[in-house]
Amino acid sequence: MKKVLVANRGEIALRVMRSCKEMGISTVAVFSEADRNAPFVKYADEAVCIGPPPSNQSYLKGDKIIEVALQLGVDGIHPGYGFLSENSEFAAAVTKAGITFIGPSPEAMDIMGDKLSAKAAVKKYKIPMVPGSEGAISDVEEGKKVAKATGFPLLIKASAGGGGKGMRIVEKIEEFEEQMKLAVSEATSAFGDGSVFIEKYVAGPRHIEIQVMADRHGNVCYLFERECSIQRRHQKVIEEAPSSVLTPEIREAMGKCACDVARACNYEGAGTVEFLLDENRNFYFLEMNTRLQVEHPVTEMITGIDLVKEQIQVARGEKLSFSQSDLKINGHSVEIRVYAEDPTNNFLPDIGKLVTYRRPQGTGIRVDDGLEEGMDIPIYYDPMIAKLVTWGKDRKEAIDRMIRAIDEYRISGVETTLAFCRFALDHEAFRSGDFDTHFIKKYFKPEYLKSARKQEEEIASIAASMWISAYKKPVAKSATQSGISPWKMNRT
Repeated sequence: MKKVLVANRGEIALRVMRSCKEMGISTVAVFSEADRNAPFVKYADEAVCIGPPPSNQSYLKGDKIIEVALQLGVDGIHPGYGFLSENSEFAAAVTKAGITFIGPSPEAMDIMGDKLSAKAAVKKYKIPMVPGSEGAISDVEEGKKVAKATGFPLLIKASAGGGGKGMRIVEKIEEFEEQMKLAVSEATSAFGDGSVFIEKYVAGPRHIEIQVMADRHGNVCYLFERECSIQRRHQKVIEEAPSSVLTPEIREAMGKCACDVARACNYEGAGTVEFLLDENRNFYFLEMNTRLQVEHPVTEMITGIDLVKEQIQVARGEKLSFSQSDLKINGHSVEIRVYAEDPTNNFLPDIGKLVTYRRPQGTGIRVDDGLEEGMDIPIYYDPMIAKLVTWGKDRKEAIDRMIRAIDEYRISGVETTLAFCRFALDHEAFRSGDFDTHFIKKYFKPEYLKSARKQEEEIASIAASMWISAYKKPVAKSATQSGISPWKMNRT
């Protein structure tokens, strides 16, 4: 594989290209008109504009991307995450065109892309699953029967969904009919598929995911877990590896289950198996993401494995470069997602220009980003500015280093999630490891950040006044007015 096209944008496109460069592989960027001056476009060996800013006219145009790949003699296409990364039709079309798709097979995507078919596939491996319906529910009365058998509270979830869309919590039977109709409507609108199913609602859950890698020679390994419980709108904001609550025994059990999930669909490449962990440390299979995850850097930091390089090697037909016994957890890593969002206004996007943009530096700090100072954050895409990652010899050092890095980060022009992440990381619940996916609901209020922001402004104002008073002196005579030679003054 000598040339790879990255069918994505921003920080993930740049991150993939860097690994390609280290492997001696040339890269092709495809970009929309909005990204013409983006760093990933400049970094690539070749770059082609594929359409206007809206993603459905550019980054989701699979046929156009394949056309560009064929014109430029591309050997492989890496989809990154999002956009076409879990689109089985695109993966099949890439393969049909004679190009290597750097990811799992279309068949594996189809099986794991639907939560119900995923559950059916893993059933023979006796993977623990949350109690609920066996299949899709379309009839309200049938749904009520399942709901009563499952018990309340429960979740109605979109079969084809993700990111919290098509998901409804139902506390009692009287609410069921209305909530089911809303879930079906939202799932249809978001995914074009109104199929829903019912699950028991797990109180106080933690979101734990296991990174797996598999090759076509039958080797499947798990690269430990990532804790992803700090979320807003069912989407992750802070991740860490390893989790602070897993015992070695639970970690091994979850890892083996994750590998079995991969085996259930003959998986190849990098994938993530997601689990819920309840307050009694029981775990339940949720779903499998058939792509590289946003938070993959924390796994790389504690294992020393470059997951993108492994993806490419597996796609070339090579064996994994490691075995399960080779893998060890080295230290601790934390990642925060730096979004252009206002945490004091329900985390709503705050699009604008990066007037100031200065990255933190130093030992154990990694910044994956795709923007530069002076650039506008496009309104057409996810508002993530960067992923800030730290590593430490233990959890405390990784957290302390992250707080230092947050304090050093300089961003102006837009509101960001930096202040919220600092609040969360320094909160006693997070520090102690005693938290779950309801962290924001339990502990965070917008006024906490507003109060801190007001104090900072007052301190800055006082400091400025003191500085002005201390240095306010009468204007001295110039050298020529005093009759002293400027040359003599410069010598003293």
